[in-house]
Parts: sequence; C-alpha cells; structure tokens
Amino acid sequence: MQKIISQIAEELSVAMPQVMAAVGLLDEGATVPFISRYRKEKTGGLDDAQLRNLEERLGYLRELEERRTTVLNSIREQGKLTEALEKDIVTAETKTRLEDLYLPYRPKRRTKAQIAREAGIEPLALKLLADPTLDPQAEASGYIDQEAGFADEKAVLEGARQILMERFAENAELLGTLRDYLWNQGVVKSQVVKGKEQEAAKFKDYFEYAEAIRQIPSHRALALFRGRNESLLNLELVVDEAIQGTSPCEMTIARQVGVEDQGRAADAWLKECVRWAWRVKIFSHLDLELKMRLREAAEEEAIKVFGHNLHDLLLAAPAGNLPILGLDPGLRTGVKVAVVDATGKVLDTATIYPHAPKYQWDASIASLAVLAKRHGVCLTAIGNGTASRETDRLVADMIKRHPELKLQKVMVSEAGASVYSASELASAELPELDVTLRGAVSIARRLQDPLAELVKIDPKAIGVGQYQHDVNQTRLARQLDNIVEDCVNSVGVDINTASPALLGQVSGLNRTLAENIVRYRNEHGAFVDRRQLLKVPRLGDKSFEQAAGFLRINAGDNPLDASSVHPEAYPVVEKILRKAGRRIQDVIGDRSFLRTLRPEQFTDERFGVPTVTDIIAELEKPGRDPRGEFKTASFQEGIEKVADLKPDMVLEGVVTNVTNFGAFIDIGVHQDGLVHISAMAEKFVKDPRDVVKAGDLVKVKVMEVDVVRKRIGLSMRLSDQSDSDDVNRGQGKRGRGVSSGETAAKPKQKPARQQKPNTPVAGGAMAAALADALKKRS
Repeated sequence: MQKIISQIAEELSVAMPQVMAAVGLLDEGATVPFISRYRKEKTGGLDDAQLRNLEERLGYLRELEERRTTVLNSIREQGKLTEALEKDIVTAETKTRLEDLYLPYRPKRRTKAQIAREAGIEPLALKLLADPTLDPQAEASGYIDQEAGFADEKAVLEGARQILMERFAENAELLGTLRDYLWNQGVVKSQVVKGKEQEAAKFKDYFEYAEAIRQIPSHRALALFRGRNESLLNLELVVDEAIQGTSPCEMTIARQVGVEDQGRAADAWLKECVRWAWRVKIFSHLDLELKMRLREAAEEEAIKVFGHNLHDLLLAAPAGNLPILGLDPGLRTGVKVAVVDATGKVLDTATIYPHAPKYQWDASIASLAVLAKRHGVCLTAIGNGTASRETDRLVADMIKRHPELKLQKVMVSEAGASVYSASELASAELPELDVTLRGAVSIARRLQDPLAELVKIDPKAIGVGQYQHDVNQTRLARQLDNIVEDCVNSVGVDINTASPALLGQVSGLNRTLAENIVRYRNEHGAFVDRRQLLKVPRLGDKSFEQAAGFLRINAGDNPLDASSVHPEAYPVVEKILRKAGRRIQDVIGDRSFLRTLRPEQFTDERFGVPTVTDIIAELEKPGRDPRGEFKTASFQEGIEKVADLKPDMVLEGVVTNVTNFGAFIDIGVHQDGLVHISAMAEKFVKDPRDVVKAGDLVKVKVMEVDVVRKRIGLSMRLSDQSDSDDVNRGQGKRGRGVSSGETAAKPKQKPARQQKPNTPVAGGAMAAALADALKKRS
C-alpha cells in the first residue's frame, strides 16, 4: 500500500498523508461527496475531481499489485524466477509491461514451438542463432525424429524456426520498443468494403482515409470502429514501407537478437526467422493491441464527454416550486396534458387534439385556459419532440387570448421521458395514470427541478453523449453514476419532498434506505429533525453520518437542518452563538456580522479552519443552490422546420449536446444544428466546453442547410458569411447522443506518406534509431 500511496501522491501532485487519509476513508465506506465536503481536515482539502481520480487509480493499482503477485508466484512455481526477472516484475508500472514480462512463462496451449522443444530441437535453434557460420541443413540432419513428426531436415528447421519466432515474440524489451514505434509512427487506413458503398454512405468520409493512429480523435476512432463492426469498413494499421526489402521493425528485431546478413551459411535462414516472427507473431499481436488501445482511449474520451454533458444538464437552473402545466405534444394521438403543483404532485390531466386530423384548436385553447386558471398555473412546459412547434404556437395563441392568466411558455427537452413513462418507477409513482400521460408529468416536473426528475431515468437514456452505445457499458454506467451522485449531493435534497429515486443518490443511502425513508415519512408525517432519520428502519449511524449533511429539512425544529452544516458540527455553531451572544435566527443571513468572524477562533481538535470557514459561509446563505438563474430561449416565430431555415438567419437556441468537435443546438426545428468547433469563437478553441455547456442559451447564424439530409450548419461567429468554409457540413442525429458526430467532423484524408508525423527516417537510420531506443529501455 505504501508504494500505491506514493505513486498516487506523485500523480496527483499532493502529499502522501492526504492520499493515505483519503484511501482510509474510502476503505471505511465513505463516499467521495462526504469526504470532499466534511473531511477536509483529514485529506488536506482534496476536491471531488481529485478524489474521483484517486479512487480510480487506487482500483487500477490494486489490481496491478494483485496481478503482480500472481505472476511472481506462477514463475516461482516453475522454478524460473531469477533475481533480474523479479526486479523487472516488481518495478513494472503498467499492466501491459507486466504481461510482456510474463509472456514467456504464461501457461499456453501446445504450440508448434512447444512441440519442437519436446522433440529436442531447441539446442539446434540456439546453436544456429549463436553461430551463423553453421550450415542449417547439415546441422538439422542430426535432429530428425520421425516418431515426433520431424521426418526430414525441412521439418526440423521449421521446428527450429518456430522456437526462435516464439523467443523473439516474447522479448519484453523488444515488444515495448516496437509498441512505442508503432504508436508514434503507425497510420490507420480505412476503405469501404467493396460492393457496400451505398449501404455505407453514412461513413463516406472514411471510404479512403488515413491518419496517424496517435492523432485520431475520439469521435473519428469510434466512427471507424463502428463502420468495421457493421462490416462496412476495412481497417488496417500500416507502417513505413520496407527499406531495401526489409521493414524498419524487422531490422530492429534483427539488431536486438544479433542477426546480421554477412553471407554466412545460416544468415539467410535466420533473417527469414526474423521476418516471420515480425509478420506472423509480433505485428499481429501489436496490431490488435494498439487498435484496442485506440478504442479504449476513444471510449474514455467519449465517456468523459457524456459525463460533462450530463453534469451540465443535471445542474441546469430549476424553475422552482411553481405549479406547472406540462404538455407532451403529439399529432394523431393528441397532446397529453398534466398539471402539477409546487411540489410536483399531479393535480389534473387531459388530452387535447389541436392538430390534424381532428384540429380542435379553439376547444384545446379553452381546455388549457380552464386548467391554468383552476390551478393557478404560471408556467407551461412544452416537450420538444414531434409537433412541439405546432403546440408551442397553440400555447402562444392561448397566452394572447388570455392575458389575464399571465402565462409563460418554455420548451423543455423530453429526452428520456418515454423511458421513464414505461418504467417500474413511473408505475409505482403514478399508478393511476396511463403511460402516455406520465410523459406530460415528467416534462412538467423537469421544468420545476431538472435534477430531481432526471435522476429517475437511466442516464444513458438521456442521450447527451457521442457514440454512447459503442463504448464499454460498465465503465460508462460507473462514470455516469458518479456524476449523478456528485450533482445530487452538491445541491442537497429536501427529505420531505424527494422521491425514492432522488434520495437513493444521496451519500450513504441506497434504494432500500430511500424507500424506507419515504415509507416512514408517509406513516409518521414530515421530518422535523435530522436525528429522526435514525428511527428509519435499517438506517444506522454510518449511513446517518454519510447522508445527514446532504439532507435538508425546511421549516423544521432546528434552522441548521435546512443547511449543509453537518449535525456533527452543530457544536461549532453553538460556540459562535455563545461568543456573539445571539440566537441562531438572528445570525443566519446576517452577512455583515458573519464576515467579522475569524474561523481560527472556533477551531478545535476535530474541526479546523476549512470546516469552520464552510460553516460560516453556509450560515450566510443556508441551503444555497449552486445552480444558475432560470432562463428560457425564445424560438423565432415562423421557423418550425428545416425547410424554413435560410442562410444568414440569426436565431436563438439551446445547447443540447457538446462533443469534442462542436456543439449541437436546438433552434426549434426538430433537428439540432451543429456549430463546429472552428465556428464557436473568433479565436482558436481547443475544447468546445470552454465556450458552451449543455443547457446554455446562445445566438447562432445559419450557415448551411441541407433539407434532404436534414443537416444544419451553424456558427456562433455572427459576422461569418454563409458561404464560409469554416463550418463543417456534417450533422449527427438530433441531440440524442447515440450517433452524434458520426459524420459530423470530416477527417483529414491525406495519404499516410504525406502526414508529417509519419515521415520516415531515410535508409537504415530508422532501424538504428529503434535500436538506440531499445538499448535505452534495456
């Protein structure tokens, strides 16, 4: 553990005691939100991001140590563990390096090389390698063994070749050097599978494509692998062309194993062994490994992008505790209507038919007006799916006809609403409602509080990522769960109104405890004190410690229960009150007084300056919400479909999805437009998230419109001309993330030899450079 802690401390650039404390807390079952918020003294103030990285690296390094022990024990049992090998294994810093070292000793199926060894041919192979002046044919005659399957010199030499090929392919230092070379100099080429050009049209940018493997961005890599998995693209990893008939990699292998063509009797045979080792064993192994490395890196980046978007979406500003009229638009099946009160409780439902074929426009307006007046509605939430602009126009007409209602309308993303409607959770929450009406309820509630409603939906169904179904689903789920946990706990949860789904994301709680809390609340009434939580079945001291600070009780017996001050720190507040001679009600919110306090005056052996500083800040504004101010976009009247768009139009929109190559913007035409990264600002933009995030309101200019393919090119540089080449024509699907970016960012298509990173070193200098690198690794 000391080695692991030291390595993590170095990687995170923090002190070892900080890492040691964090590891201890994690091992005790503490959550990242709890540690970062309430154990700052122990960890030296490590934040959420640092703790998440620490937690991930801790898992990796522990797995590495377990594997290291297994490898050492296996080689030791074989009686082949030398002092030098043990030192190499003990100092291996990655799983790849460890597996390279273990490769010669790994139990394997009976290979051709193993069969040759059993026939006693290994001495011949080693003799020819050590002394190339020997005649292979003559030497092989002494190893003929018909019973073992080696009936002539040709068979014997083939056995010897297999032994040397396996020996070369299991050289850890050689593999490391060749791997690095391929990663830095290799080029991925793709071609369309012949005869599938029409079927593969969506991958047309990759029909003739070449790019350095280490430079391929995440979205392009995932597009390439999707094309290959759908049997539409052929992918190939290529390296520099051979120099005088021999590739640089073969020359490097030859130098390492001491093979040199001087015209001696065995030189040609040994050179052939090197060639076959490279082409049959080493390259095929590294080709597979490096493509996997590319894919894993691409997946990691895609998961990170999804996480960023989900974080921004969950922390979108809430409209607040207001009665909401939710509309789930539809054409033939009608518009589903639901009214919820300030707490999200369903008050009324209806179905109206304002659109074709029934077209009951006036009757629909009358029905909505009655519902709005009856329940004091001030906001209308309209789902942004099919018929949303038509329904938006209906509400606008209602507002115009009934100004006395003082209504406002807001377009709301309905991503995932249908998933929630058909879920077991929705059935338990709204058993009396039809599935179709539950969607309207969800739309209304997510305007009130996006976080509280979106936690009820599998994050993957919200669809704010790129290629989310192409990545490792376990890693994706783990990352998204962490994001949800961090968001929920950063905001805090009202224990008297929260759903089991929301409570289940609170630090220290799970689904069972959340349901027990709601059951207790229903049976005994609203909680009035945080200590009441200890009466909830199966909720013990440890769960209380982890959860209490993130749970809020408004209008309870103790005003501190509405804040993020942890009950364990209430004595600190009491100390402040005694010194000030004031009541808690007089201190809360008194900014001028609180700013005169010096945190160090109220510290003790348990609570240091960081915690006391947080407490004073919380007293200034108890239960503060970190989310921003609620704003809405206004879609331009008369712009309802892609065909309505014209170049140079300036429109307002909402950012629905941010990827590595740009941002998708909802401008109210049922098809998100793309602002390519090159059109996001006047200056160079490295990361689109430096400019926008999901949920932001932006002004964009229409640059290009492809009505047939429903692709919209936008620019945030309002001075751009519509014929600008800066905006890429590519466009993914509407903000759902499943294939956003599939053809959105057109890749570079220079031949491999024209790309600077892949310019070969002339002549034998390439092999010499590789050999030098090999010596340094050795």
